[in-house]
Amino acid sequence: MEIWNNPACSKSACARSVLDEAGVGYQVRPYLDQPPTVEELVEVLRRLDARPWDICRLQEPAAVSRGMADWPRDTATEPRWIEAMVASPELIQRPILLLDDGSALVGRTPEALDEAVRRAGGATGTA
Repeated sequence: MEIWNNPACSKSACARSVLDEAGVGYQVRPYLDQPPTVEELVEVLRRLDARPWDICRLQEPAAVSRGMADWPRDTATEPRWIEAMVASPELIQRPILLLDDGSALVGRTPEALDEAVRRAGGATGTA
């Protein structure tokens, strides 16, 4: 699996720890230094079955300065959301776990991390 990681984020650190303890192999993508392309973010959203605003951190200064909390949330504005998130990857919720089975999870809760471990075939109940 691949984990979109922010090294300063406690939730990212927790996810790495849970995966390590469960013996689940993963690759770290420092997505702030290696931002996704529009195509990659669209694919992640598909895998998450989510819309851009579902994984956008609206409290970040980059969102506040753009007024994103007031942006329309409809199909026509999805490209605008995605372009903003690619331009300012700190807007993307973290950690995102891209599982080898083609699915993805936002690994912010113990339940999501247990699910990731289960799908990856590791020892569950560690979150």
